[in-house]
Amino acid sequence: VRILVPAMTMVMTMLSRRVAPVWSASLRYLPPLAPLTPLGPKLGSSRSLATSDHHEQHQATSSSLDFDKARKRVERLVSRYRRLVERANEGDNGDGTVHEEIGRLHPVVSCYERLEALRVERGSASGIAADPDEDDEMRALAREESESLGREIDELEFEVVRGVLPQEDEGTKEILLEVRAGTGGEEAALFASDLLQMYQRLSQRRGWRFQVLSAEESEHGGFREAVAEVSGPDCYNRMRYESGIHRVQRVPKTETGGRVHTSASSVAVMPQATQVELNVPESDLRVETYRSGGAGGQHVNTTDSAVRVTHVPTGISVAIQDDRSQHKNRAKALKILLARLREEETRRRDAALAEKRRSQIGSGDRSERIRTYNFQQGRVTDHRCGLTLHSLDQVLAGGEELEEFYERLDRMRVLEFLETDDDGEE
Repeated sequence: VRILVPAMTMVMTMLSRRVAPVWSASLRYLPPLAPLTPLGPKLGSSRSLATSDHHEQHQATSSSLDFDKARKRVERLVSRYRRLVERANEGDNGDGTVHEEIGRLHPVVSCYERLEALRVERGSASGIAADPDEDDEMRALAREESESLGREIDELEFEVVRGVLPQEDEGTKEILLEVRAGTGGEEAALFASDLLQMYQRLSQRRGWRFQVLSAEESEHGGFREAVAEVSGPDCYNRMRYESGIHRVQRVPKTETGGRVHTSASSVAVMPQATQVELNVPESDLRVETYRSGGAGGQHVNTTDSAVRVTHVPTGISVAIQDDRSQHKNRAKALKILLARLREEETRRRDAALAEKRRSQIGSGDRSERIRTYNFQQGRVTDHRCGLTLHSLDQVLAGGEELEEFYERLDRMRVLEFLETDDDGEE
């Protein structure tokens, strides 16, 4: 009985662990994307994509996660959660804020409780594996179970530490995405269009709302500059890593000699901001109206529908003429302006903290080269984490391969936080 009961329990546990991922994978399955209305040139319309499903991963320059460094933060969060639950049970809802905070903390606490339970299970399995009185088959099963639990514990430790990281914009559900053609002229504009379509497809797969607010087209159908609004759960957490310089190496469709050119486009991901939140008085804003230029129909060119909004103290200005309505153009311009003001404020804050905590995964500044897309070799390399994927078409289609970069960068962010956090005290 002493041998049989633990053996049966362990076998059932192992079987349940092997069956569960099949169900979770089926729940995560997403059907193929429906065709999208092109924002510009079709992906690969004048270029062959040398792709392969195989991807080569360069080991990130980081050590394993030391959970003890974050233990104080985790324990404070769990204590806070339990106090809030007690208040809620006593009928104290604090104008709705108590239940709201419980909902925000619950996923982290749930992960932590699961982590503690798995540590107990692993201790039991390790004890059986090291028991000389057990038979060889039983000890082998226990070792296998202990290793499996160890991998799951590592993942849960990462999720818990990520959950206690201080992040000002962590819960942001609305962002402005700005894509600009950089070095490379018309080819850079075509690549900017490819990037914008990549984000559109990522948004569709994720179920986010994606709307282009303004766009300046180039001669061959690319974009010199485009701004889109993206909203949905976790959109900032996922897309924050897109800020920076994206470089492309390929033969442009305008190239007759078959030579590979290197071009670049910049991307900025800016959390949405409000005028009240930034404390921007109306007196700091200068609004000008004028007639739209270029093609746009008789009404657009003969009325003062174009709007330019300038933040006088900083000189930051945004002009919009896409819509026939002056009011709609003003609203769009103000939305973009406020996002840029918030980005500028974040840059100043980050610069002040740079000496105390220098980020290993990049500042998110649009002057920083973050990724290279090589069409000839069908590969994409993220220079911050050293990860190379040989699945260029899947990345440009906004597939799950694109989010592999986010997962690696997330891990680097957590490890960097643990290295620079003094002792977990706030």
